[in-house]
Amino acid sequence: MATPPGSPRTPRMADHEDGQTRTAPNRLRRQKSEILRAQYIDVRELRICAGTWNVGSICPPGDLDIQEWLDTDEPADIYVLGFQEIIPLEVGYMIGTEDTRPVAAWEHIIHETLNKKCPDESKFKCHSDYPSSARFKLSDYVLAMENGLLSESSNDSDGELHLWDSAKSSISARYLQPLDLACDVSIDNRVKSKRPQYVRLISKQMVGVFLSVWVRRSLQKYIQNVRVSIVGVGTRGFIGNKGSISVSMSIHETHFCFVCCHLAAGEKNGDELKRNGNVEEIQRRTVFDNPVHIVGVPQRIHGHERIIWLGDLNYRLNFSYERTHELISKQDWDGLLEKDQLKKELGKGSTFDGWVEGVISFPPTYKYEFNSEKYVSDATKSGRRTPAWCDRILSYGKGIRLLSYKRAELTFSDHRPVTAVYMADVEVFVHRKFERALTFTNTEVDDHLLLGKEALLQPLNRESGNFLAQVPSKVVSMQCQCQISESE
Repeated sequence: MATPPGSPRTPRMADHEDGQTRTAPNRLRRQKSEILRAQYIDVRELRICAGTWNVGSICPPGDLDIQEWLDTDEPADIYVLGFQEIIPLEVGYMIGTEDTRPVAAWEHIIHETLNKKCPDESKFKCHSDYPSSARFKLSDYVLAMENGLLSESSNDSDGELHLWDSAKSSISARYLQPLDLACDVSIDNRVKSKRPQYVRLISKQMVGVFLSVWVRRSLQKYIQNVRVSIVGVGTRGFIGNKGSISVSMSIHETHFCFVCCHLAAGEKNGDELKRNGNVEEIQRRTVFDNPVHIVGVPQRIHGHERIIWLGDLNYRLNFSYERTHELISKQDWDGLLEKDQLKKELGKGSTFDGWVEGVISFPPTYKYEFNSEKYVSDATKSGRRTPAWCDRILSYGKGIRLLSYKRAELTFSDHRPVTAVYMADVEVFVHRKFERALTFTNTEVDDHLLLGKEALLQPLNRESGNFLAQVPSKVVSMQCQCQISESE
């Protein structure tokens, strides 16, 4: 039966139709914007190695070998290394001047490990570079190497932030044309045989928590907007014996955030609620300042596109001491994980809603006797602890793929270090493509639409300077389809 005029149903339907009418142009504009963006943005991959280690308040010996932890068999483009308890968590250390001596020791070991000479360097692939088939200028490649060599001297000796002058880089660096690089191109043997060198981008300490980020020298010039946020959630809710150090940065056109934390300890029932509260406080109170008010720079953790969260999260197993050891002896990791507190939180989708962890196929990382392969027992001075996977690494966001998740067998501490290796997509602004996009007008599109279906399959005019001939056929097809929808 027809709806009589003036009934309540009539205006609701009209409002719905008006809403569709209003949103259609906006949707088309967004589609066109994304299509245009695709015409001057390339997507590359970066290899990121994230590592976490509670080092038990012991300063490392100078000859400590951490190659296994850093997974140096295939070097990464970025190393994000988080430490907990680099100094004792005692009152004197928490309210007094921080002891930075362990920081210097750890940074020396990291520097020596990453920049160690290898006998066969030709097998390494630079994930931050273009594939070998890409076109590039030899002069640009050599210039990039020289610039990296010139800039390194200020990155291993000065203060906390190890980056170029932020006043020069804030806006202009965002529109620099990325260099076309290739690792396996036959160029000067002296350059080719040199293993990529790493520089410290930033290091920050908060009592016992310490975060250090290292990058390939050739990648450093494409990183900007590096900012740090520190949140203490320990004693009295703000002391830094527990808490987080978070680093925000833009790599080319993609925003990354790395969070290193140490959460509340304890294996009593209900202690996991303290850890949940720590996480929520860190997420709520972490704010990255934007002093120069750059548009589009995220200020919160979840404003970033790729996020890695690592540290001594301290989540335990809801099993008895005896049952836990029984399952460890059987290497029944799945059985143990059924009672893992963090897995439960990830499954509930509350505290860590949307976060992802790799498959755990290694023994619990805590608690060992120092310099031993044995878990602590009743006989130890500190008393027994039920083993648990306290040391974890999580990721959030699209465009980040886990390659490996493992622990290193280093007995230096009562924890075992954990490593996660990721491959992350990075959007790269291509200046020459952007210039072509600026000269591409709707009139040119309309001209090609008049040619019929052939314009969707193959641009007919391939003369130099014709923009449609320069972009991928998939993008051309999408552009044309968008124009057809708008004309209808």
